[in-house]
Amino acid sequence: MSLEFPGPQAVRKLGPGKLVIASHNPGKVKEIAALLEPYGIETVSAAALDLPEPEETGTTFVMNAELKARSAADLSGLPALADDSGLCVEALNGDPGVYTANWAETPSGRDWDLAMRKVEDALNAKGPDVSRDAHFVCVLALAWPDGHVEWFEGRAEGTLTWPPRGTVGFGYDPVFVPTGHDRSYAELDPAEKHAISHRADAFRQMVAAVF
Repeated sequence: MSLEFPGPQAVRKLGPGKLVIASHNPGKVKEIAALLEPYGIETVSAAALDLPEPEETGTTFVMNAELKARSAADLSGLPALADDSGLCVEALNGDPGVYTANWAETPSGRDWDLAMRKVEDALNAKGPDVSRDAHFVCVLALAWPDGHVEWFEGRAEGTLTWPPRGTVGFGYDPVFVPTGHDRSYAELDPAEKHAISHRADAFRQMVAAVF
């Protein structure tokens, strides 16, 4: 799945100070905060500020990341960083993709075990020889209260495994084995995952541009 960004990258710099992580996902907030720590950025989550979660009505990772970042920046008066990421399975025409979290939705909240089972069942329905190639995409949107936004896309290639393996990480991590490794994301030490993940790839681009 290729993404077209909505214009040339801007070059506004981000200095040390407070930044809102526009997410209510504790695992994602922890991971992003760890990646930002070396740059003198004081992070606060949208949940800690009691900011509402905007409805993700976008049809691309870019659109959803931007609407979350803009909402948090507008409401907090601080720069805000949002991530929209997802698992794209080649044999499923890129699904669940931008609807990655939707596959986990239940009346009582998100059930990632259910989401992983849905992916596995969809693959099994295509036969025993179906490709298990997949990739994660992460788009970071960095927004300022004045409306300025920058976007960065990261990607990690891999294959899907079953049954799920590991207890570290979140989301679909237990079924995703990154290329060049024999352990799932959820079996990797957080520092190992930070070095190779789709989110880390997007962060490297952001760091080069704004710090």
